[in-house]
Amino acid sequence: MSSALFSPLRLADLDLANRIVVSPMCQYSANDGVATDWHMTHLGMLANSGASLLVVEATHVERSGRITHGCLGLYSDACEAALEAVVAHCRRIGRAKLAIQLSHAGRKASAQRPWEGGKALPPGEDPWPTIAPSATAFGPGWHIPRAMSEDDMAHVRDCFVAAAKRALRIGFDAVELHFAHGYLLHGFVSPVSNTRIDAYGGSLDGRMRFPLEVVHAVRAVIPRGMPLGARLTGSDWLDGGLTVEDAVAVAKLLKRAGLDYIDVSSGGVSTQGQASVPRTPGYNVPLAEQIRREAGMPTRVVGLIVSPAQAEAIVAEGRADMVALARALLDDPHWGWHAAQALGGEVAYPPQYLRASAALWRGAKLRG
Repeated sequence: MSSALFSPLRLADLDLANRIVVSPMCQYSANDGVATDWHMTHLGMLANSGASLLVVEATHVERSGRITHGCLGLYSDACEAALEAVVAHCRRIGRAKLAIQLSHAGRKASAQRPWEGGKALPPGEDPWPTIAPSATAFGPGWHIPRAMSEDDMAHVRDCFVAAAKRALRIGFDAVELHFAHGYLLHGFVSPVSNTRIDAYGGSLDGRMRFPLEVVHAVRAVIPRGMPLGARLTGSDWLDGGLTVEDAVAVAKLLKRAGLDYIDVSSGGVSTQGQASVPRTPGYNVPLAEQIRREAGMPTRVVGLIVSPAQAEAIVAEGRADMVALARALLDDPHWGWHAAQALGGEVAYPPQYLRASAALWRGAKLRG
């Protein structure tokens, strides 16, 4: 039997060889937003993981929109030049198509790297002012953001457009907007973090007004044949927060605005909700399945997807069109190769590594 996971997929005009995607994973290793040798090594490795698409980590559209001092950015010529070199390297040595996730951290900005504590930056660690839809902190001990004015919104919208233009010049194959995990665009959509009483708050239509302004502006500069998608929160996992039914409604609005796919994640809107996010294998799959069915657009799903059999079942059963892996690929950077061996699929090896393929190495069948 042929493998669903290793069947091709077309998104807009982009052809993908299989349904495996490297999820964007923050590395907190940039220098003032500029990619470093770490990104060259990390992304170069994952470009040969067997995944058909590699999504570069959340890349921030302005300096003050970064999560941490180490977060990647695309807001200067130096950022663009460094990332262009990384992408060229990945294309020379790797087989995956390349996408970038554009983001603004909103009220979760000005934070420590996870291994430094992951809290709001204290006075001695060079914090910066943060912005959000409302002047409500992410949680106890976090900076209170400034509620954004319409001028602020226009500025951030233009930053997204400028970053998208830089991504085009670099030569990415697809662009993704970050609508999840409590960052700025999700912060507008969720009633947990958006308590405005003007035209940019209140009902879902009001809360979506600014995010849709960003989508329309970015879509206007991204060629129609290039996939433009969004990582979307399928649930806030909080009373009074976004539900999967809300996510379906948001996905329909995004589809109408010209998006080509939805990448389903969940949680992250406040410190209060962190403990309530389920941690069972594939916990976002039911959300992705409902969004796919009711919004009628291709979906990708992330969240404790570990084994080839699990990933195969998600795609074969029509619960999502793609699976995105993060820590599973950090644990096994050749996850896609091993999944192909397990499922009877095919992946393209770099010629230097062909001797490790099942066709040329008996050990492939003996391993694990």
